[in-house]
Amino acid sequence: MPRLVIAAPSSGSGKTTVATGLMAAFAERGLAVSPHKVGPDYIDPGYHALATGRPGRNLDAYLCGPELVAPLFTHGARGCDLAVVEGVMGLFDGASGQGEVASTAHVAKLLRAPVVLVVDASSQARSVAALVHGFASFDPEVRLAGVILNKVGSDRHEAILREALDESGVPVFGALRRGGEVVTPSRHLGLVPVAERGAEAVAAVAAMAELVRVGCDLDALYAVARSAPSLGGAAWDAAEVLGSLPEPVPSRNRGSAPDPGPRTPDGPNGPDRTAKDRPRVAVAGGPAFTFSYAEHSELLAAAGADVVAFDPLRDEQLPDGTSALVIGGGFPEVYASELSANEPLRKAVGGLARSGAPVVAECAGLLYLARSLDGQPMCGVLDADARMSERLTLGYRDAVAVSDSVLASNGTRVRGHEFHRTVVEPGAGATPAWGITRPERRVEGFVQGGVHASYLHVHWASVPQAARRIVAQATEVARATEGVTPS
Repeated sequence: MPRLVIAAPSSGSGKTTVATGLMAAFAERGLAVSPHKVGPDYIDPGYHALATGRPGRNLDAYLCGPELVAPLFTHGARGCDLAVVEGVMGLFDGASGQGEVASTAHVAKLLRAPVVLVVDASSQARSVAALVHGFASFDPEVRLAGVILNKVGSDRHEAILREALDESGVPVFGALRRGGEVVTPSRHLGLVPVAERGAEAVAAVAAMAELVRVGCDLDALYAVARSAPSLGGAAWDAAEVLGSLPEPVPSRNRGSAPDPGPRTPDGPNGPDRTAKDRPRVAVAGGPAFTFSYAEHSELLAAAGADVVAFDPLRDEQLPDGTSALVIGGGFPEVYASELSANEPLRKAVGGLARSGAPVVAECAGLLYLARSLDGQPMCGVLDADARMSERLTLGYRDAVAVSDSVLASNGTRVRGHEFHRTVVEPGAGATPAWGITRPERRVEGFVQGGVHASYLHVHWASVPQAARRIVAQATEVARATEGVTPS
């Protein structure tokens, strides 16, 4: 698999512009491009998906463990001609206090992939060679194949930079001019997601492609990508992973399901293959809920679910036959008024939660299930209120499940990530979801009935049994309600 890792000395150097532009430019050439992002970032993969027409996928050595990075990469890149991996922060910046773990360099080594360094050259001349030399020599196991110079001021400036780098022996694959940067709007948690920008996002990706196409040597970059050695090993496969797991034990915290009423008789060819065999799991999407990992829906489907997306900003009811609900991260605080105004859906979510059906909510989903968000009524599933805060909560977390829930059995250890500027009061229910063990010790989240709500983002590839538990409980709900005549 030809592959490139796009890295930088620090955040703000232009990685996203270059990586997304390369993805789009190569896709325009007719290549099937597989997009990837190092770390837990949900927003950049949206731009990657727009550039390539394929799901943007995350590669996180902390959340999933180093052993899953290559299999997840191979799974996402299956059938493609080229993979482009956008790094995170500076090349060697990883999980705090964990050395190289989860850094771009760590992932590049796990993928045996050449690295192209995007350097902000706006305030540099010959010193750029010293900077690049330092990055090239810091870790001999990282193959720094070359650089792309960003924010170059003039032809003269470019000539000085290239002359300096010629002396260092590091190839220059492109130079992007200052003033040609693509402006992408940001707010309290970074870039505004693709789902909120519509045509503007399409135009931004097209501009990134043009910038890279004009300023970079695409043929040379593709040749470097093709020089990557064979990766080897099997691709991650949701069905195979789930097939190796024991049957899940239903959560002891389940609420009571509705009265099943009369059962529908089996068909003439055996059991009727209806909702009781393939329960419907509704997954929140749309502009307010854009944070999700592609593997989550793949695991749910492989576990036997019919996965259906819906938009809480527009849809007034849950999809017909919904037996479970997954609400991931996003920006409900931006759309609090609209979410609150959709009273029919709020009531439907509350009714599903009270029925004992599995409802899994992360971060934004937690806010949506609360009693209120910034004074606006939400679903009222949890006896808690949420509000915006000036403080950014950000970082990896080690946690343990402190109770049985639809997501995890008591004692299950996970690694997660928090990323929000909101506060929920209280921060934990009578039955908390997680005990955070690192970096600080505290309990967090809510477990009640079939509901699991928490600020913690967890990548289910590291805990695939979560999908099995959700679908198993959803199947019980679907079977219990099959044949019930709506009132």
